[in-house]
Amino acid sequence: VQLVESGGGLVQAGGSLRLSCVASGRIIRINDMGWYRQAPGKQRELVASITSGGSTNYEDSVKGRFTISRENAKNTLYLQMNSLEPEDTAVYYCNADIVTTAFTRRPYWGQGTQVTVSS
Repeated sequence: VQLVESGGGLVQAGGSLRLSCVASGRIIRINDMGWYRQAPGKQRELVASITSGGSTNYEDSVKGRFTISRENAKNTLYLQMNSLEPEDTAVYYCNADIVTTAFTRRPYWGQGTQVTVSS
């Protein structure tokens, strides 16, 4: 199983980016999915999560600015980021809880995509 993120880059404050994460491999089912981020010198933190049924949860600082969504048929996760702030600068990681066989379920991580917001 592999998670591949895309969509990061350099943007000015107030701008927008859309991150994508595609899961591939021998996947039976994907449960919860989420986006995490890690800024230099800081711990990795949960930004937003979404259940297989579409229920969402957001870290307080991104509420109203970021929107997480998924397309289950395409095993794809998205993060629409609007009104970006320099404090949002970090490496963003995709995470997914994936069932690969009848008895195997574990979290998987993507390689990360850099988001840089200039002031």
